[in-house]
Amino acid sequence: MKITRIARIGAIGATAVLALAGCAANEAPAEGSDQPASGSSLEGTLKATGASSQGSAQEAWVAAFQTANTGVTINYEPTGSGTGRENFLAGASDFIGSDRAFNDEEIAAGGFQTCASDAIVEVPLYISPVAVAFNLEGVDSLNLDAKTIAGIFAGTISNWNDPAIASQNEGVELPDLAISPVHRSDPSGTQETFTSYLSATAGDVWTYEPADEWPIQGGEAAQGTSGVVQAIKAGNGAIGFADASQTAGLGQVHVGVGDEYVEYSSDAAAALVENSPLVEGRGEGDLVFDVDPAAAPAGAYPIALVSYLIACEEYEDKNTAALVKSYFEYIASEDGQEAAAENAGSAPISDGLREKVLAAIDTIKVD
Repeated sequence: MKITRIARIGAIGATAVLALAGCAANEAPAEGSDQPASGSSLEGTLKATGASSQGSAQEAWVAAFQTANTGVTINYEPTGSGTGRENFLAGASDFIGSDRAFNDEEIAAGGFQTCASDAIVEVPLYISPVAVAFNLEGVDSLNLDAKTIAGIFAGTISNWNDPAIASQNEGVELPDLAISPVHRSDPSGTQETFTSYLSATAGDVWTYEPADEWPIQGGEAAQGTSGVVQAIKAGNGAIGFADASQTAGLGQVHVGVGDEYVEYSSDAAAALVENSPLVEGRGEGDLVFDVDPAAAPAGAYPIALVSYLIACEEYEDKNTAALVKSYFEYIASEDGQEAAAENAGSAPISDGLREKVLAAIDTIKVD
């Protein structure tokens, strides 16, 4: 994965662009930058895997944190959420990113080999719209309601000039061309976010349960966020879903919400999440949102990925605990959220949510 520059981290020059493989940058942060304070005594290495949707944000977070903490190396590998959760259960990752939290059954089963106990910390620190993106020559945007989107991905709407599409897009010249839907081949929280949206808003058309694995045979499957985007770009007539930050240059669907069509944006995605309740019955450090796309308020974008940073409340190694806790605190800070917004187009969390997130992170035991 190529690492991009971070606009507001002035101390990182061309020679200090950091790979997620963990190359440390040693420059002091520039005055007025968004980096955490320098002069840290933290030392050590963290290994992490998980959500590819967080890739660009992790680039920004890793770069800033390592620059300010020159004794620290963070290796984040964007393996996909499902692999990340498997690694956390197996003890192969110190923390993970995941596009869905562990569910109630997984929490009850426990067995997190990474941790010294079964109590975990799950905090929503990457909120981003999931774009429905397409490649259709001469068309930059389309209005589509939930039933039409569901029909396209269920295979009941198979041509771009179908009346269901044309009726919502007067004046758009739609070709007589087969639609080629693209989905994820790997278990994915982004995929679960999308299928949850279809199930909640168009259950009479999309008759499948929300799932991180694609429930339908056929269609084109691609590995990871980058694979889906590449597949859409490669074929005229293709359509798929991916973290919005990765879909620049593709046609975009404005999604029907009530009587309007809403274009994705970080603010519109944040509005959906901020109006959602927390799942009940979780531990003190386990903040999981119960997002209902069907209840999206006016102006909210109804397909929002709530991606979590997941860690242990207790580690066998206290230094690992200190590193994870400090890194999570930076990510949750205004500077950390702004760095992700600038590098990945995500929606910064609100001050009220930040207070809850920091309280959850504080449950990580460091002594």
